[in-house]
Amino acid sequence: MTWKAPSGRKRDVHFHLWATDEEAALIKGRMAATGITSFGAFARKMLIDGYHVNIDLSDVREMVSLLRRCSNNVNQIAKRANETRSIYAGDVKDIRRQYDALWEAANKILAGLAKIK
Repeated sequence: MTWKAPSGRKRDVHFHLWATDEEAALIKGRMAATGITSFGAFARKMLIDGYHVNIDLSDVREMVSLLRRCSNNVNQIAKRANETRSIYAGDVKDIRRQYDALWEAANKILAGLAKIK
């Protein structure tokens, strides 16, 4: 909630907030870490220049799913190779396709993380 002060002040809008003892201790700790002693200056700095990061993890979940499928297939191929002493070319192509999909998903995640400033 904000209140408007009489004109003539450089900063004429007032903000008010309540915090728990734990939140107040965290705020004071962060103020001390930055070397800012004025709560008003610290609050202005954080509210104007600070940012909130909201990360969409759907790409990470997709990559984990791809990793599971790929590792399951590798295990099945390894078991078959140990039993029969041979590997099928189709199996190797399938693993390569899944491996390429994993790299594509990893690159997509890294590109998204690189956009965070």
